[in-house]
Amino acid sequence: MFVTCGLSLLDTGCLHPKIGPQSLPRDRALYSTSLADSWKEQTLLNIVKVRYVDPPIFVDVGSIVASYTLLEGASAGATIAPSGTNSGVLGGSVAFSNSPTITYTPLTGNAYIKSLITPLPAAMVFAGIQNGLPADAILLSSVSSINGLRNQQVDLHGIRPADPDFHRVRELLRAIQLSGAIRLSVKQDAKEQETSILGLRTNDIPPEIQADSVELRRLLHLNPQATEFQLVSAPLPSADTEVAVQTRSISGMLQNMAAQVEVPPADVSQHRAFPGNETGHEVPGVVPMISIHSSKTKPNDAFVSVYYRDTWFWIDDGDLRSKASLVQLMQLFTMTDTGAKENLPVVTIPSR
Repeated sequence: MFVTCGLSLLDTGCLHPKIGPQSLPRDRALYSTSLADSWKEQTLLNIVKVRYVDPPIFVDVGSIVASYTLLEGASAGATIAPSGTNSGVLGGSVAFSNSPTITYTPLTGNAYIKSLITPLPAAMVFAGIQNGLPADAILLSSVSSINGLRNQQVDLHGIRPADPDFHRVRELLRAIQLSGAIRLSVKQDAKEQETSILGLRTNDIPPEIQADSVELRRLLHLNPQATEFQLVSAPLPSADTEVAVQTRSISGMLQNMAAQVEVPPADVSQHRAFPGNETGHEVPGVVPMISIHSSKTKPNDAFVSVYYRDTWFWIDDGDLRSKASLVQLMQLFTMTDTGAKENLPVVTIPSR
């Protein structure tokens, strides 16, 4: 076997396939998993930091260059003695190294900060509903008000409960969404400007969905006979055929999710963290968006966990609602235009 390997070093027949085409499936899967995990951890860390009034910082992975080096050598020799005592030597060597270089780009600058504090486009929020995002969840996390009905809101003094009818509107929109009776379209007006239209179908739908549609129109003060409504970004509608939506920014979504972080009671009483929906002291009328636990020991079954201020914070792997809320925030952050990235500081770290 040694002889065979020594003579076939150039074909790397005795090596595990670590380089070349054989490495592509493995490397792609591993880097993809690592990127996803680091993205989840970064998002969770920023939610926790906001609870402590610590500014959120995002660092993007600019590029990954995986560099492989394979050095091979073989030698053979023989000694022929006059006495007839002959000897032979066969040797070989293989050296393998992997030196990936990863480039990190801190997201800073005017365009990036503006993207964090600018409210999400209302059309984008409802396009997400059109494409399958749960209407009740996305309205809870990303909408401040709809036709004057206010969502729950967080500030440094705690959580202000939502108008009761706001939660009812979320439920009705979710039921109508599941029936397929809601749609979002784009039309051009007389000035050839694009307008987002929210449609509520009234034909060929079950009686209970028809009743939900009637109740939704009543709560939002919409024309009971109309089937199409213009979607506008405004605190209040100017007509009964408009759906006026005020949305949150990414920064606002982070702050409202931060209020759900479980923090040590001393951190709140000593004003290190702002008040929120504390464990065991829920605020009446407040609907949790996400559950983020904390402890001094590292959790065993976490979807994602981070270490901050000598405390572990995590989302339980069995908590589908919280997992979906985190992923939804990540998706909306990706959809938000963060602006050009020229002239930003770049950190390149060669991994040895």
